[in-house]
Amino acid sequence: MADLKGRFIVLEGIDGAGGSTQANRLASLLLKKGYEIEKLAYPDYTTPIGQLLLKMLRDKEFRSKGIEFTPELQFLLFAADMAKDSDKIAEWLEGGKVVLADRYFPSTLAYQSVMGFPLKRGLDFAELFHLPRPDYIIYLRISAETSGKRKKQEGSLDWFEEDAEFLSKVAKAYEHLAKNSVFGEWKVVDAERTVSEVASEVARTLGV
Repeated sequence: MADLKGRFIVLEGIDGAGGSTQANRLASLLLKKGYEIEKLAYPDYTTPIGQLLLKMLRDKEFRSKGIEFTPELQFLLFAADMAKDSDKIAEWLEGGKVVLADRYFPSTLAYQSVMGFPLKRGLDFAELFHLPRPDYIIYLRISAETSGKRKKQEGSLDWFEEDAEFLSKVAKAYEHLAKNSVFGEWKVVDAERTVSEVASEVARTLGV
């Protein structure tokens, strides 16, 4: 059995992949096994930066008010949302806690690179601002078609979710990141299956 004390685990995937659900499942499992857990989710809509991101993603009227959300501006907003937590993540890890994030910097690399932001520039930002690197990046792989079906069942779609072609490109970007172990060790899980099946596979992948 793997020892995950002081490890940083990130769950990634396109919209509808089930990151929040699987993060909760994994957190419950690790708590039962005696680990101390700290959970994060991005975007963090509880902060001023997160509120701006929420407006950008959900409010078409807001996006039409003259603010040009260029790929550069989008990257900076998403990245700043995560950079604000760098010190506390490092502190938690140093204290032996498991830090579990529902999305993190790899999602920004995937989504914003498709929008036109250079991947290398994103990685340079991470190094410059000392973003903690995950020990494990669990990529919950689903198709853009599955994403669309799941998100429509949940209700309204945001700016990114409503574009199937865009999500297909993001899925390919994720595949590139995983294949090349960009920003951490990637583990791919087929997330087209039931919630329980995916949760079991995530646990096996982590050795718990």
